[in-house]
Amino acid sequence: MRNRASPRERISRRIRTIHEAARIAGGNKLYSDFHADKIRKRVNDPVLAEKLIPKNHGFGTRRVPLESGYYEAFNQPNVHLVDIREDPMERITAKGVKTGTEEFEFDVLIYATGFDAVTGSFGAVNFQGLSGQKLKDTWANGIQTYLGLTVKAQPNMFMIMGPHQMFGNIPRSIEYAVDWVADFIEWARDNKVLFVEPTQEKMDMWYKHVEKLGEGLLANEVDSWMTGVNKNVKAKQKRSLTRYNGPAPGYRKECDAVKARKYSDFVLG
Repeated sequence: MRNRASPRERISRRIRTIHEAARIAGGNKLYSDFHADKIRKRVNDPVLAEKLIPKNHGFGTRRVPLESGYYEAFNQPNVHLVDIREDPMERITAKGVKTGTEEFEFDVLIYATGFDAVTGSFGAVNFQGLSGQKLKDTWANGIQTYLGLTVKAQPNMFMIMGPHQMFGNIPRSIEYAVDWVADFIEWARDNKVLFVEPTQEKMDMWYKHVEKLGEGLLANEVDSWMTGVNKNVKAKQKRSLTRYNGPAPGYRKECDAVKARKYSDFVLG
């Protein structure tokens, strides 16, 4: 009779696999090869299957698509894949899209050019703080925050789901940030505090903390929206430190400690 692993052992193996795939190149290759073989089994055309298997990054180092039936769709006679690395797009036409070798006609054309992740929503608003200091200028040479919630020279501005903030399931992450900010605002009101701003020292400290947590992660060695890159956005052509890569309990512990110190880490007025 085969010895079956207990639930605890199965969970332990799963966590170990995730750790090795995220941090060890050899482990990631093994895991990536496993997924590549699964794709080959799901796509009937072997040439097409190879085009659908990522070659420039390992599994999990870019955002993983949560799909159901995606690869099987390429087995349908009405679905075609055009590799623009082999046949680049030249222009949009009245009928559809013109590549170097062919013109494709469409009823509907969907632009899937990616998105200005993490900082895009903040850049879309012309935030101006002390002496007219613009947030986008503060971040021109790299993102700086304190706790991922505040920025120097932008007093009384709180960010919900901004850079350097707890990363994960968005509703869960936002919930903590909203509660923390709301508690801070309530405390400021009760203590007649009208001005709240982090110091440069605290922002530098937080940056180093976030940077330390990201050391060794293979995802930080790949261009993706998670490392601040989108080739369709002029200001995002190189990697930047955008995410808080540590555990959620650790992030909450840091923020709770600031609250316990009655927000003395901030300049208050």
